[in-house]
Amino acid sequence: FAVAPPAAGAPGGDGFEERAARAGADGWAGDDQLIEPGLVAVAVPVRDVAGRTVCAVSVVSHTSRHTLESLRERVLPRLRSVRGELEAALAVPRPAPEAAPVRDTSLEAKRELGPGFLQSLARGLAVLGSLGADRGDGMALTAVAEATGLARATARRSLLTLERLGYVAPHGRRWRLLPRVLELGCARLSGLGLAEIARPHLVALVRRVRESASLAVLDGSDIRYVARVPTVRIMSVDITVGTRFPAYATSMGRVLLAGLAPGERPALPEVLPALTRRTVTSPFALDRIVERAAADGFALVDEELEEGLRSLAVPVRGADGRVVAAVNVARHAGDGTPDETRQALLPALREAAEGIGADLRALGVTRSR
Repeated sequence: FAVAPPAAGAPGGDGFEERAARAGADGWAGDDQLIEPGLVAVAVPVRDVAGRTVCAVSVVSHTSRHTLESLRERVLPRLRSVRGELEAALAVPRPAPEAAPVRDTSLEAKRELGPGFLQSLARGLAVLGSLGADRGDGMALTAVAEATGLARATARRSLLTLERLGYVAPHGRRWRLLPRVLELGCARLSGLGLAEIARPHLVALVRRVRESASLAVLDGSDIRYVARVPTVRIMSVDITVGTRFPAYATSMGRVLLAGLAPGERPALPEVLPALTRRTVTSPFALDRIVERAAADGFALVDEELEEGLRSLAVPVRGADGRVVAAVNVARHAGDGTPDETRQALLPALREAAEGIGADLRALGVTRSR
């Protein structure tokens, strides 16, 4: 389910007024590939106690699974039920939430432990932790102070000290971590360094191809996502850092398997589970595909992990020249042929992978985790 303001609802394009009037009469609206090719949607309005439409709730599907009519028959009764639950919840009065107090907990620890507790060190680590949790393009001083509960002057002194030591750097009015923070961790945390190094390249890749991009490493017989930059879509695949998929059915998995010697590849069952009707289920056929990926330097998977989804991936090499990760771009399978997808995305993918690899080589990173 997706909730959106009324302006983002299903009616749109030519005939908007007619569709809007029909939606008001029928109590629902449909979108048959009006906003994005390959997507159909059914939506119903949600009203407040005064009868005003405040938002809409919708279900979106690929055309490979539903027509607009079949989607309406499948989901409209449930949508109306959910709409009733939402309207009932909106009708319940709610007290204004109280602001949570922001405290500098290091002061309490200092009182408890006395001179054995270094308050300034705790505050500096809190600043590092806040920057490490940031998923954007850095944090302003005010944001750091709010996240840590420190006074602005204290947060500023911590940032200036960390800058002097080479752990952070200013970027305009924002502050970012530098790769040197990896020295504070251990080898098992180097995957975080890989994600931080790759992210600017993934952001540039998404801006260039206007599709979501991801970075993954091999974890046994699965791939594990360590970085992802989504693009704006009406419907998108919900993948977060840490998500795992079977390597045999993914483009990044095949690229990563291709980077291993045959004896290093994880053991697979005699018959691989079919995730869609297109999934390659023969280990022998998969071996041939992986060898081809090794020779070509890329892998393309067309609706084998999920119907309607096509993915193209290339390897990322560490300082020792071995494959340490894979980067991919996914798009709707109805958006051109596989060859057109390869021609459109492969140059940008290879450029991004080379940029990540160059940074890894500069830092001497040879392992993904």
